[in-house]
Amino acid sequence: MIEKRHFYIDGTWVGPHQPRDHAVIDPSTEEPCAVISLGDRADTDAAVAAALRAGPGWAATPPAARLATVERLLAIYQSRAEEMAQAMSLEMGAPIDFARDSQVGAGIWHISNFIRAAKDFEWLHPLGDGTPGAMIAYEPVGVVGLITPWNWPMNQVTLKVVPALLAGCTMVLKPSEEAPLSSLLFAEFVHAAGVPAGVFNLVNGDGAGVGTQLSTHPDVEMISFTGSTRAGKAISQAAAATLKRVCLELGGKGANLVFADADDTAIARGVRHCMNNSGQSCNAPTRMLVERPLYDRAVQIAAEVAAAIKVAPAQAPGRHIGPVVNAAQFDKIQSLIETGIKEGARLVAGGLGRPEGLNKGFFIRPTVFADVTPEMTVMREEIFGPVLSIMPFDTEEEAVAIANATPYGLTNYVQSQDSARRNRLARLLRSGMVEMNGQSRGAGAPFGGVRASGRAREGGRWGIEEFCEVKSISGWAD
Repeated sequence: MIEKRHFYIDGTWVGPHQPRDHAVIDPSTEEPCAVISLGDRADTDAAVAAALRAGPGWAATPPAARLATVERLLAIYQSRAEEMAQAMSLEMGAPIDFARDSQVGAGIWHISNFIRAAKDFEWLHPLGDGTPGAMIAYEPVGVVGLITPWNWPMNQVTLKVVPALLAGCTMVLKPSEEAPLSSLLFAEFVHAAGVPAGVFNLVNGDGAGVGTQLSTHPDVEMISFTGSTRAGKAISQAAAATLKRVCLELGGKGANLVFADADDTAIARGVRHCMNNSGQSCNAPTRMLVERPLYDRAVQIAAEVAAAIKVAPAQAPGRHIGPVVNAAQFDKIQSLIETGIKEGARLVAGGLGRPEGLNKGFFIRPTVFADVTPEMTVMREEIFGPVLSIMPFDTEEEAVAIANATPYGLTNYVQSQDSARRNRLARLLRSGMVEMNGQSRGAGAPFGGVRASGRAREGGRWGIEEFCEVKSISGWAD
């Protein structure tokens, strides 16, 4: 049993003010694998106070020195990548090979992109409109509270901690209590990189406790949160009383528009993308809308691809999906699959219960529904599991209307060989991101959505700007 009851506050590991043990469950076995402590208000206050004290010094540190610190952090992260992969695989069920490649790799990718963006970032520059002495300065927001989820632990931690460091902010990180081990390890990396005491602090806790305490704390200037839309609304309401900046990256219900000129590879790619990380990705393409001439073929391919996806424990090597994170998620997904069946969707792969041969662990059968209609629950609600819904469309206008008929707006997808159509749809789809023909976002491109998906823009220079105040200066002397 791993014991990690301490928090990282003011550059040291300290015990909780009031011990409150919380078991971390291995989702492959349903057994406790670690114990942490959940913080209370005294722990949160101590962390915020440390960040507040460290703020002036870190803000005054030259940007080049902050960048050098982040470069050291990247080197340490890379040198200890195997430890990080093992931690994430254990805590949230990512298959170990997937954890090594994608889960760890996401952190490396984001840190590298931030380093590149910071090298070109103009912290102080002329307005550029011909007005003498008019300058624009980017300055740190101040103390920031960072609340991260369990599904892509280092993806989200690096998207928040690194730009905050580069911007000159000090911070308190509250990782998900479901997957805290990777963040505790990351705190070791931060310490080893020489980040000054108080600049980075970590307090474990739940949303109702430490999450709310950060959201309402008068000395916290900004909250950056990734998680459910429901929790995002609660954080916005809690933060309103102190007029904090609130940056939210929330849920999604991505539509994948597959036109008749797409090939079989595009369909198979869409299925695998939906099932990736056991379906626990907010940008997953969970609604596949297929032009009618290709529809029957698409359903057949989707069923075959889903049936071929292997499900196995997280520590097993190879290409497979693992469990979902906990019993609550397992029960929710099972309930939604049952609802899909009751509402008349045609089940063509997967279904209720665990996959064959797995009688323990939070494992879900890769599931595909066909003949779904827009009003069905599985087409409206974010399932956050390996469940794909497919329906036909007849016209481009109909496809866009169905895709946009959701409160979410994170990522939509287009599969077509018609370049003019792709460009047209990229502008018509209401989402923060559109990916076409399997082309991933560019390095340093912003990640974020609109409407119920939140309006954060994380990554690259946009991610750094989120942690900055923009100051307008006149009368600057040359």
